[in-house]
Amino acid sequence: MPKPVDAVSQPEPEPEQNGSSAPKGKLAIIFILFVLATGGYYAWAHFRDQVSSDDAQVDGHIVAIAPRIAGHIVEVLVKDNQEVKAGQPLARIDARDYQASVDIAKAEVARAESQLRAAKVVVPWVNATTESAETGAAAQLADTQAEVERARLAYEQAAGSDLGFAEANVRVKQAANERAQADLARMKPLVDKAEISRLQYDSFVAASRMAESDLQASQQKLASAQKDALIRKAELDTAQTRVSQARAGVATSTANRQQVDIRSADAGTAEADVLQARANLAAAELQLSYATITSPIDGVVTRKSVEPGQYVSPGQSLMALIPLHSVWVTANFKETQLAEVHAGQRAEIHVDMYGKSLWGKVDSIAGATGSRMSLLPPENATGNFVKVVQRIPVKILVEQTGGLVLRPGMNVDATIYFN
Repeated sequence: MPKPVDAVSQPEPEPEQNGSSAPKGKLAIIFILFVLATGGYYAWAHFRDQVSSDDAQVDGHIVAIAPRIAGHIVEVLVKDNQEVKAGQPLARIDARDYQASVDIAKAEVARAESQLRAAKVVVPWVNATTESAETGAAAQLADTQAEVERARLAYEQAAGSDLGFAEANVRVKQAANERAQADLARMKPLVDKAEISRLQYDSFVAASRMAESDLQASQQKLASAQKDALIRKAELDTAQTRVSQARAGVATSTANRQQVDIRSADAGTAEADVLQARANLAAAELQLSYATITSPIDGVVTRKSVEPGQYVSPGQSLMALIPLHSVWVTANFKETQLAEVHAGQRAEIHVDMYGKSLWGKVDSIAGATGSRMSLLPPENATGNFVKVVQRIPVKILVEQTGGLVLRPGMNVDATIYFN
C-alpha cells in the first residue's frame, strides 16, 4: 500500500522556527537602541560644554592710505598685493612748490633772527645813552641851580650893600662938597678985603675942587653900582632861565628813558617774529615731508588706485594696507548660544581654506546684534508673531596662526568651550 503523502513529506512544525528567531530580533533592536542611547549621551555630554557657529569670518584692520597735500603723483613705488614695511615709501608727490615754500620760510627765519639781533643790540645802547643823558641833565640842573643861587647872592649884594654904600658915599661926598663950596664962598669976600692971605684962600679953593671931584667920583661909583646891580639882575634872570632849560632837559631825558621799554618791547616782538617764522618753517617742512607718502604699518598693499601723473587731493584714497599679522575672528553666534559665553574662554577656529584648526580665546561680545548695527535695521511690524533668532558678533583673538596666513574675509568655523 502506498504511504500517505502527509506522512512522507510533512515538514517540521513552524512554531519551532518562529520561536528561535524572535528573541534574536529583539536582541538586535535592544542593542541598536542601546548604541543610539549611548551615542546620544556621549554626544550630549560632549556638546553641552561648547557652542559652535559656521557664520564666522576673519577680520582685520584696513588702513586707508590718503595724501595730506595736493599735487601730481610723480612716482608710485609699490604694486598691488605687495608686502611693505612701516616707513617704506609708497608714492611721491611733486614737491617743488613745497620746497619753494620751505626756502621762503627759511629766508623769513633769517630775516627775523637778524631783526632780533639788532633789537637786542639797540636795547642796551638806548639804555646807556638815555641813562647818560639823564645823568648829564640832572648834573646840569644842579649846576644851573647853584649858578642861580650865586647870581641871587651877587644881585642881592649889588642891589643891597654895594648900592647902599655907593649911595651913602655920594651923600657924604655931596655934603662935603657943599661944605667946601660954602667955605669957599665965605672966604671969597675975606680974600678980596685982604683979611686972609691968598695962600689960605687957595687952600679953600683946592678943598672945594677936591670935594667936588670926590662927589663926582662917588656919583660915578653909584652909577657903576646901579649898573652892576642891573647886570647881576640880568645874570640872575639868565641863570633862572638856564634852570628852566635844565629842568626841561631832565624831563626830556626822563621821557627818553621810556625808549628802553619801547626797545625792549620791540625786541620781544622781534623774538615773537622769530618764533613765528620758525613755526612757519616747521609747517612748511612738514608739508614738504608729506610729499613722500610712507607706510604707517607693516602690511600688504591692496586696492591700489593711483598712477604716476595723477592729481590727488588731501583725503583721496590711493590704496589700502592690510596688516596680516594683526587679525581676529568675528563669529556670529545665535543669541540662544551666548548665555554662558564670556571673555577669556578658549575657542577652536577651523579654517576652511586650509582645513586645519587653530586655537584662540574670546576677547569680547558685541554690545548689539548684527542686524541692529546694520545700515537699515529691521523693524518688526505690529502683529508679527514670528520670532527671528538674532545673531550677536563675538570677537575671538587668534593665539597662534601656526604659520598659516589669515586674510580678512576668509570663512572659518568657531567653537567656544565653556570649560
